[in-house]
Amino acid sequence: MSEKIIYVVGTGPGREEGMTIEARKILSECDVLTGYNVYLDLLPEELKKKELISTPMRQEEKRCRMAFEEAAKGKKVAILSSGDAGIYGMASLMLEIGKEFPDIDVCVIPGVTAASSGAALLGAPVNHDFCTISLSDLLTPWETIEKRLRAAANGDFAMVLYNPSSHRRKDYLRKACEILLETLSPETACGYVRNIGREGLESGVMTLGELKDFEADMFTTVFIGNSCTRIERNRLITPRGYKI
Repeated sequence: MSEKIIYVVGTGPGREEGMTIEARKILSECDVLTGYNVYLDLLPEELKKKELISTPMRQEEKRCRMAFEEAAKGKKVAILSSGDAGIYGMASLMLEIGKEFPDIDVCVIPGVTAASSGAALLGAPVNHDFCTISLSDLLTPWETIEKRLRAAANGDFAMVLYNPSSHRRKDYLRKACEILLETLSPETACGYVRNIGREGLESGVMTLGELKDFEADMFTTVFIGNSCTRIERNRLITPRGYKI
């Protein structure tokens, strides 16, 4: 293995307590931390004293190349990715660009993704087979997203929807719900968590029919149950199948 390494670190949902021990240790040992400015702002104060490099949204490739440039100087570099770096994160892009820097190794450090941290707050909505689908069409055509939504509904998967809405995509969650309602009952148990691990945390449960009119944002993760999911004591439960 090369002596030059970039760590692609999943930092979890937000708070330091949500980081894995390994992720926290790696960040403390690095010289340079790179990432989207919102993620850098969430770092513990002691880590903010390190050399920080940030780029705005939609400049992910530039951010990755800057990380490689710093690593080429012999610095120990980490690039941050909220949640898990390999789930809608920076891991794949770093590995793709890494082919241009054969003397620098890329090491992916896992983190806690919103499907896990959000599910814990709602109860057990993904305790059986489930899938994650991002509603962002910045990198995936909407036609492909539609196909995946229909396939998940037909397969009776519990679902976790990432990036359900934004200023530009205000009606995307509604559109997704309308597609799912072609197959699923409007009484399907659903839930949401907003600002997981951050200030302003909130969550709630509702039916799919109600979710269609719910206003989400980019900091919201949406959970849609399968045909067995139920709401009990304001919690979502997707049974594993035990006979009790």
